[in-house]
Amino acid sequence: MFSHVFVGANDLPASKAFYDAVLGTLGHGPGVIDPKGRCFYVNKGGVFALSLPINGEPACHGNGSTLGFAAENPAQVDAWHAAGVANGGTSCEDPPGVREGASGKLYLAYLRDPSGNKICALHRLP
Repeated sequence: MFSHVFVGANDLPASKAFYDAVLGTLGHGPGVIDPKGRCFYVNKGGVFALSLPINGEPACHGNGSTLGFAAENPAQVDAWHAAGVANGGTSCEDPPGVREGASGKLYLAYLRDPSGNKICALHRLP
């Protein structure tokens, strides 16, 4: 459905370190900085990117927005959360764990990245 997702960053090196750590727990390699100073994480499913806002204003999070990353199992979600907290992220919502809803049982965790963007790691339970 999506070809790419960009999120704004106020401190690109801090955001890159954060995303290198959290995405590394999900099996992705470090981000690559392009000549324009943007950071890209590419896999067969699409592209996730970080950028300073091109209008020169500070990056800000979208109220009500959450970007979710797929995890292979609950242990990977826990490792993702721990890596995020250890690398400048802030835990938000409930602690990592099982939630049940209309889409079934999920094991998930939420973080705010160094620029305040809300992100989630999610594993769908059987």
